[in-house]
Amino acid sequence: MSGPSREEDSKVEEREHKEGEGNRLLELEGESETEEEDEAAYESGEKIVVVDFEFDSVDDSAVPPFSWKKLWMFTGPGFLMSIAFLDPGNLEGDLQAGAIAGYSLLWLLMWATFMGLLIQLLSARVGVATGRHLAELCREEYPNWARYVLWFMAELALIGADIQEVIGSAIAIQILSRGVLPLWAGVLITASDCFFFLFLENYGVRKLEAAFAVLIATMAVSFAWMFGDTKPSGKELLMGILIPRLSSKTIRQAVGVVGCVIMPHNVFLHSALVQSRKIDPLKKGRVQEALNYYNIESTVALSVTFMINLFVTTVFAKGFYGTKQANSIGLVNAGQYLEEKYGGGLFPILYIWGIGLLAAGQSSTITGTYAGQFIMGGFLNLRLKKWLRALITRSCAIVPTIIVAIVYNSSEASLDVLNEWLNVLQSVQIPFALIPLLTLVSKERIMGSFKIGPVLERVAWTVAALIIVINGYLLVDFFVSEVNGVLFGFVACSCTVLYIAFLVYLISQSGALPSALVDRLPKGFSVTEN
Repeated sequence: MSGPSREEDSKVEEREHKEGEGNRLLELEGESETEEEDEAAYESGEKIVVVDFEFDSVDDSAVPPFSWKKLWMFTGPGFLMSIAFLDPGNLEGDLQAGAIAGYSLLWLLMWATFMGLLIQLLSARVGVATGRHLAELCREEYPNWARYVLWFMAELALIGADIQEVIGSAIAIQILSRGVLPLWAGVLITASDCFFFLFLENYGVRKLEAAFAVLIATMAVSFAWMFGDTKPSGKELLMGILIPRLSSKTIRQAVGVVGCVIMPHNVFLHSALVQSRKIDPLKKGRVQEALNYYNIESTVALSVTFMINLFVTTVFAKGFYGTKQANSIGLVNAGQYLEEKYGGGLFPILYIWGIGLLAAGQSSTITGTYAGQFIMGGFLNLRLKKWLRALITRSCAIVPTIIVAIVYNSSEASLDVLNEWLNVLQSVQIPFALIPLLTLVSKERIMGSFKIGPVLERVAWTVAALIIVINGYLLVDFFVSEVNGVLFGFVACSCTVLYIAFLVYLISQSGALPSALVDRLPKGFSVTEN
């Protein structure tokens, strides 16, 4: 009896699999009919056509053989996505980890990058397999009230990240101008530069990607130069990567290293960027081919970001670990401390640091604006001109940033406190990007045959849970030390209750909760079908 039973089960699974794939294709066909009415990440004429090189097959499920030329044509979106791993907030986390913990957290930096890679690969998978980005799918899959909450949270996270990025770029301009230009002037310069780079997109996506490649190369050369100048210990570096070490004194820095890896807006961004290549989502072989190339490209891109983060961490570990400056070093005074420690020379390290920081700030600010366009357009289905959406997105971040620059211009300590609050703001938003992503990428109705398998699904949820718990620790630690007063405490507790309730709702929609627990939830928390 076991033989026929297994055969029947496999037939049922195959039938269900075909039905799921059929539903996905029907939705894609319906989407193409209404493409002109809905907001899209890229118009058809803007997409890069990927030419086949000596491959002709009538079988739509056949995957073309690997081609270096095709890999080059698919290269771009992953490097734009990788900028979020190198923004000024990340660099500050790196330098503080190096100064306070030395080389001991390098292993965590490596594994955090692996976790970030997994999340970004799933984001790309959603975009390629469905032909829609994450914000669009959230608009379609969640009720109005939930999608408006998700949109609001994504915008908050983006504004928080943008303030850090613009301030970082403004600090670099202040360093390179020898203090002539104040912080607020650097903010205005950064805002105008952003529009210049986005203007390049009018001449094709590849021109914009080339500009980002130059900025990433500038960071790599600058921080590699610093690494060569300071000559960190090779033995300590290898031990830091290979041997996990964590002490009670470095827990906060460890949490910061992991928390900086996942940026909520970056999860939305990558699912949109991969649509810059013209891929027929109705042909399984072409979709799988695109996923293969994007996986390779994203892995290479994040390997580069890991090396750059490694350079920054080890430079400050060599120069400041165990010194009295270690606990007071931050983005604002890092250049000054480097100059005092290593002096001038033919190319003073202060200006090398300033050039690298400027490249990080400019590139991450542009990708932030880019992400803002996709988030706003996807959640609200706004069909606005790109320059108008960029202007709206930029204004949302620039106005509060200018206020911050004027208020905190002369106070390093106040800027550090503000930076902590902004890190907390982004940590709070992380589940509102991760949970919808993992929910959607696990649904056969949406993904068809490209739905992730049960093993990868468990791994992804484990990684997401780990990231959420780590950021939860950061929140608790921060509020315990910063929240004072009955009124402030009451407001914080009330917001926490609402926050947890919405998290439970999102998880209940994912099907990740046990059915017995879901049955006990209120009526409005019903689970959608997989």
